[in-house]
Amino acid sequence: MDTLKFTLVGGPTALLEFCGIRFLTDHTFDPPGTYRGGVTLTKTSGPSLTPGQIGHVDAVLLSHDQHFDNLDRAGRAFVSSASAVFATPAGARRLGNAAKELARWETTEVRSPNGRVFAVTATPARHGAAGIEPIFGDVAGFVISTGEKLPLIYVTGDTVWFKGTAEVARRFPVKVVVLFAGAAQA
Repeated sequence: MDTLKFTLVGGPTALLEFCGIRFLTDHTFDPPGTYRGGVTLTKTSGPSLTPGQIGHVDAVLLSHDQHFDNLDRAGRAFVSSASAVFATPAGARRLGNAAKELARWETTEVRSPNGRVFAVTATPARHGAAGIEPIFGDVAGFVISTGEKLPLIYVTGDTVWFKGTAEVARRFPVKVVVLFAGAAQA
């Protein structure tokens, strides 16, 4: 595998760079503060990089768009600057033309600026206990591979461990796993 450069931007936001391509996960760029939506969230620290410092990304992997801690106001503004944004079908409908929907196990291709082809596969994810989907909505993870199907990187998305994530491990011989590990408190 060409060297993977992983930059934690903050929260669920990470920049993955390898083989001439740049992927960004659930991008949150708002400053610290209290945000009210369906729930009240308090962000205690800002991102380590601004959108301007990150620059162009080839693809955004958006586990879900319906929570501020995975796509905030500044993150929504950044969506239009990415070459491609991959989201759940419901998320893509909410984001409009800015996003391409990927259903579970669906694969699409992304081409790097140097012409290398990457496969991006949407994987099952679940935001909590079984049955929580009607409350919290659809969530996705993603597997990234080169055209040769290796190396594989698994970005879990904002999920818990369940049969769907176990199936990802069964189907793909991943080399790197990017785990989302939240800090939500009641």
